[in-house]
Amino acid sequence: MAKSASGRVLHLDLFSGIAGNMFLAALLDAGLSRRELVEDLAGLKLEHSLRVKNVKRGALSARYLEVCVPKHRGKPKSSADHRDHGRTYLEITQILERATLDAAVRERALAIFEALGRAEARVHGVPLEQVHFHEAGAVDAIVDVTGAAIGLARLGIDRVTASPVALGEGSVETEHGRLPLPAPATFELLRGIPTVPAHVRWETVTPTGAAILRVIVDEFRSLPAMTVESIGHGAGRDRKGPMPNVLRAVIGSSSDSVADRVVCLETNLDDFIPEHFDHLMERLLEAGALDVSVQHQQMKKNRPGFLVRALARPSDRLTLARILFEDSTAIGVRATESERIVLAREARRVSTEYGRIRIKLIRSDAGRTEVSAEYDDCKRAARRAGVPLRDVVRAAERAGRAGLD
Repeated sequence: MAKSASGRVLHLDLFSGIAGNMFLAALLDAGLSRRELVEDLAGLKLEHSLRVKNVKRGALSARYLEVCVPKHRGKPKSSADHRDHGRTYLEITQILERATLDAAVRERALAIFEALGRAEARVHGVPLEQVHFHEAGAVDAIVDVTGAAIGLARLGIDRVTASPVALGEGSVETEHGRLPLPAPATFELLRGIPTVPAHVRWETVTPTGAAILRVIVDEFRSLPAMTVESIGHGAGRDRKGPMPNVLRAVIGSSSDSVADRVVCLETNLDDFIPEHFDHLMERLLEAGALDVSVQHQQMKKNRPGFLVRALARPSDRLTLARILFEDSTAIGVRATESERIVLAREARRVSTEYGRIRIKLIRSDAGRTEVSAEYDDCKRAARRAGVPLRDVVRAAERAGRAGLD
């Protein structure tokens, strides 16, 4: 599979939510080769075929994709009216591990199903290994997830951004019975992700769609600076509502260093209990802060104190200011907005002898790529294996560099 080109950005406009087949259809509409997709999906060794057609959703023309699974007798049925009995998390990982796939594609598909599995495990109160996927374990869902990973690689996407996720309301019928919307597993996967109401009474975001977002999106924001190259529309089912049931994908190019805007929130504290900073930092980061720091300083009347600083997206300023008021002794917060220049980065998971570890790939304008292992993953793996933390960090970063070759 061709190595991805530098500086290619995919932005997802989630005004009507996302499902696995909508995402894959949008990539096809934006330029993904159907022939290459079919060739790569053959590596799954699962009987299926793709049916892609042009449809109208409201005023928009879009692609609609169905995964057709053959029956032992009679004609093949599409994913819209036929499902197999699902699979366990372990069965799906075995399928992906045995599949003939590009290493980066396999890792991304495994990461999506792991995110989905952990959400299901939390909802149902069972270990990850005991999770049984019904809808998400059928052939069509496996094809959608793997196809999503293939599409990102084939299109050479280096960075993915997305708008806030539009959520419908009401209820949906599942193998577990009637459940409220968003479905419980979908809600788990959307923790920490910005959402907006879609004002429709149907499922706008499926668990598979939410898992794809959880793993592939680097930042939830408005359309970033880019030179637009192609636009794709992936259709969901035909629904009546205020917006077409469509996912819009915009692909463009940018330099490795990207400019955006951030807000710096600051407050001076002279009566703050230092050990409470850990809780304050955790709340700020969970609410969307990009970075949080504290500095010692001398304040008026020569009292020792602290400067607490949080960097965030401008849209998050009020949410983070409320947390500063609630969980510190602040009675005022300064907000200064400015331009920020950042290097492109990509999150991945790599396999090591200590388990799968998240890493970041950071690309410079000079063409160098730095690999940085995620501390929390490394710490958990080191404790589990009873080895020094530095050994896990080195193993993860070594695996990350090997994936660049």
